[in-house]
Formats: sequence, C-alpha cells, structure tokens
Amino acid sequence: MGLRPSGTVRASESTDRRRRILVLGAIVLLCAAFLAVQAVTADPQARTNSTFTPSQDAPRNDTSTDSILASGNTLLAVQTYGWFGNNNGKALITTPNGTTVWTYAPSNSSVFDAEVTDNQTVLVSVATAVDTENCPVRYQEGDGCVQNRVVELNPETNAVVWQYAWYDAFQTHHEVHDADRLPNGETAIIDMGNNRAFTVNSGGEITWSWSANKKLGPKSTFREQYGGPERTGAESDWTHMNDIDLLQNGNYQLSIRNFDMVIEVDPRTNEIVDTVGRPGDTKILNHQHNPQRLGSDTLLVADSENNRIVEIDTSTDTVTWIYDASDTDRRLQWPRDADRLPNGNTLITDSRNFRLLEINPAGEVVWRYSLREKRGIIYEADRLGLPEEPTNGSAHNSEMTNIAGSQPIVDQLHRLESWAGFVFPMWVRLPELFIMLLGLVSGSGLVYQLVVGWLRDDPLLYW
Repeated sequence: MGLRPSGTVRASESTDRRRRILVLGAIVLLCAAFLAVQAVTADPQARTNSTFTPSQDAPRNDTSTDSILASGNTLLAVQTYGWFGNNNGKALITTPNGTTVWTYAPSNSSVFDAEVTDNQTVLVSVATAVDTENCPVRYQEGDGCVQNRVVELNPETNAVVWQYAWYDAFQTHHEVHDADRLPNGETAIIDMGNNRAFTVNSGGEITWSWSANKKLGPKSTFREQYGGPERTGAESDWTHMNDIDLLQNGNYQLSIRNFDMVIEVDPRTNEIVDTVGRPGDTKILNHQHNPQRLGSDTLLVADSENNRIVEIDTSTDTVTWIYDASDTDRRLQWPRDADRLPNGNTLITDSRNFRLLEINPAGEVVWRYSLREKRGIIYEADRLGLPEEPTNGSAHNSEMTNIAGSQPIVDQLHRLESWAGFVFPMWVRLPELFIMLLGLVSGSGLVYQLVVGWLRDDPLLYW
C-alpha cells in the first residue's frame, strides 16, 4: 500500500499552491490592465504609423480626368483587404494629403499592377475568382478558376475602353501581376500561370511571346548554366513570373520570382542576354518584385523576402545600396515595389505593413500613406506625372547606407509582428504581443493550479 502524504506536507503544498495562484493571478491582471491602457490611450496616428490616412472615397464622376490624374497624385494597386483570399482589391488614386479621388473596385477580384497610359486612361491588371460552373470546360474539374484581365479604363466614368482576358486553372499563383502599355500602342503582359511573357495589339492579337518552359526548363542552355527549381506539376508555382518592362535597348526585362532572378530577353531571338541574381542565392535577391532599371548598370528592386529595397550593380551582381527602414519604428515587411523618383526619392510599397513610404536619398521618410486600419495589402504604386518606366534614374551612393548583414532573430520578430497585424488591433506591436503571450501562459498556469487544487479538495482555495 502506498504512503499518503502527511497533513504537514499537504498543508505545505496547499500554501505553495495558494502562493502560485496569487502570483499568476496578479500577472494576468497586470497584463490585462497594461493592454487595456494601451487600447484606450494609443494615439490614432501611432496606430496607423502614417502621415496621411485615406479619407472617404470620392464618388465617381465628381472630378475631371485632369484633376484625377494630376501630377503629384499617387496611383495604388491594392491586391486585397483583410486577407489574401478575400478578393476585394481595388485600384485608387490619392492626392498628396490623402484624399481619394478615384477608385476602381472590380467584384470578387484581386488587383495587382495599375498604370496611367499616354492616352490618359488607367491600365489595371485584375484576377477575378470564377465559380466552377462559369469556368471553361477544361477548368470545371477543380474548385473554380480565375479570369485574368488587363483592363483599360476611362477614369472619369470607369468605362472599359479596351481589355484582354484569359482563363486559368485557379487563382493562387495564376494571377496576372503586370501589364505595360508600350510606345507602339501594344501591351506587354506577364503570365505566371502559363510561364510566359507576351505582347498583344489593340485587336487582341498576340504579336510576340516568350516561354519559360522552353528557355528555363530541362535541357535548356539556362538550366545547364544556372540550374533552378524543378517543375513539380503542370499547374505548380514554378516561375512565379511577376514583372515585365521594355528597356531602352528594345529588350524585355522579366522578373522570375521563384528563381530569385531578373533576366533580360532579346525579343528578336528570344534568347536571354543578361541576368541578375542566381537561383537559390538569396543574399542577392529573394523572391523579388517590380525591378526598375536605373541607367544601364543599376537595378532598383523590391527584395521582398529579404524585407528590403536594394540597388544592384548589374555587371557584378553586387548589392550597392540597401533600405530596410531599420532605423524607424517599423521595419519593411514584404515590400513589393520601389520606384526611384526624379528628385532622388524612392516610393516604396510595404505590403505587410499596409502602407506606402516615400524616402529621400538619406533614408528619411518624407511621406507616408497607410491602409493599416483596413488592412489593405498594397501591391504596387506610381507617382503620377512621371513616365511609367523612367528614361534615366539616379543610383544612390553605397556610403549612404549600411550594407551589413541581416539580424535573423530581430528579422523574425518583425516578421511575426507584421503577420500579427492581420489578426490583432492596429496598436498591437512587439511589446503588446509579448504581454499577450505572458498573460496567456500565466492564465494557463492559473487555471492548472485551480483545477489541481479543486481535484485535491484543497481547503485553501476557499479562503
């Protein structure tokens, strides 16, 4: 027969348990009080971390095209609001003081690229989720499909003046991410679902195309020289091609995100004539977006998974300038666009922080625009009154910025904070997350102590 604890031992255990209950209860109360005070006293400006937050959307047709597309306004493509699968994206134009003067919100859609054309229209890349019964026969076996559209709009009425559309198997990693109007009136489009880049004329006829399946696939010259990820299925996320630009020399610059590379293609031969980055070498590029050529030998890139904006010397693949907002209260998290402006400033979309930043050459934030309270995931932005693809651009001196390596633990903490922004109120930052965790752990311990005491009929629970 086992020995039962003596009355003295049991009394000692009860006293210790009561002490633990008091300590844990006090911690829970202090954590709750701290969070309550933070919620009540948080400054709205601090919550959004913005200089300007959007005002109520202006109704359509209330402003002339000249006013909507005025120089100094900013055109944004908001992929979606709230979460990635919500399909409630929109394109919008805001004035410098944060007033929204134009919106385009296609139903059940994500919105990616948007640009103003020389005809004073707006070209928008849209991916619309389609129910299975409304999909083409070849796509009716799955759970719905996607209709990709490049839509040209009259900004005064939002009337469609031209569009090019095609269906694909499903929405995830099959959405059209970029389309550019070319000087000859044709439109260049990147198509990640079919791993291709192509141009179409106003009649919808394809006038040129380039296939990654042929040029990056097995037995290709590229594959033998650089390698790259293997394709795991017909609809797998193999290349994730997400940007196309016409360069001054007539070649096309393509961003091959999943290869961590930007390549230059000669459309006359379809051969790859230059590359930046290398598959798997994430010290140079890591799942990048929206590269912008500055002159002939410098590339400005949103180095997305490295949470930074970089300039790269294209002749040596050397990173010469970095901006990651590490000297501000909120580091960049998954930036997906960076444009160098004529005055030397840089316009940045900070996607998981739900904001735009404009920084000067010294790295100081001179303008901000936030969609944080609506959790607007901004994909791309253009400052109006400037060419979509600059004819020249100024590279920054590497001495302006510290190019030291990343800090893995700090980087992961900021990554956690950005993902928490999808769930918790806007004022919740790393300290609040720590207090929440402390309160949760202490609360769990408190419940455990109370349950154990109740099961043992501890008389000290009823003091």
